[in-house]
Amino acid sequence: MEPSKEFVFKYKGFYFGVNTSVEHVASLENFEIKDSDIFIATYPKSGTVWTQNILSLILHEGHRNGTEDMELMDRIPWLEYNIKNIDFTSLPVPRVFATHLPYYLLPRDLRNKKGRIIYVTRNPKDVLVSYYHFSKFIITLEEVPDFNIFMERFLAGKVLASSWFDHVAGWYGHAEDFNILFLTYEDMKKDLRSAVLKICNFLGKKLSEEEIESVVRQATFENMKKDPRANYENLPDDIADKSKGRFLRKGTVGDWKNMMTVAQSERFDEVLNEKIKTLPIKITWDINSET
Repeated sequence: MEPSKEFVFKYKGFYFGVNTSVEHVASLENFEIKDSDIFIATYPKSGTVWTQNILSLILHEGHRNGTEDMELMDRIPWLEYNIKNIDFTSLPVPRVFATHLPYYLLPRDLRNKKGRIIYVTRNPKDVLVSYYHFSKFIITLEEVPDFNIFMERFLAGKVLASSWFDHVAGWYGHAEDFNILFLTYEDMKKDLRSAVLKICNFLGKKLSEEEIESVVRQATFENMKKDPRANYENLPDDIADKSKGRFLRKGTVGDWKNMMTVAQSERFDEVLNEKIKTLPIKITWDINSET
């Protein structure tokens, strides 16, 4: 059941990929935060790349403004996975970072309400299915061919980024410690324009009606999937096996129904349902229904 040490290591109860180090992760606690810094925080496969794109477009008023040739990973680097060795202190202001860190491993300054955090959640059955397909595509993730075994690992938190529930519950449970905006993947799918306006309001960014429409048009999942600057298509071959899929797959709500059997869905519910009821959010399992 334990994940292979070839792919992950554990630090303070949380599983990290081996393409970072204990030293780098530990150093983040004292990472100096600027008031203008923005962080996109998620559990894996919850809409991180989509939110990165939306935010990049908002900050550039619906245009790329000289970032046309910059890939998303350069525009919005990963805090704990600095695989390109970017000098974070040299990034233009506002600096924007992506992270899968749990709330308790963030830079200390963020817990003093410096900077801003956008936290996106997605229903965990869709996360599970997306994560399963993703693990086949990403070489640095351990591939578990049997979906049943992968599901049991996911439910037990024995995957990179550990437990979905602990991640979400931790962030929501400590919301008052941070300057934070909570969004859900499903609400963004249902009404992208409202999500864009919420982000603008949170950042104090005023866009014209025309600029808002430009952001919304370019930031649909379908358009983003076609854009090589936005879709992580150019990941190096030692990270992604492009013969086995794409970084951005379907981006739908309720796709778990096409993958999970009734028995698997019931097993999932048995483990997580009571816990999920303690969360202060409604989980949308299908675009047409909420529980």
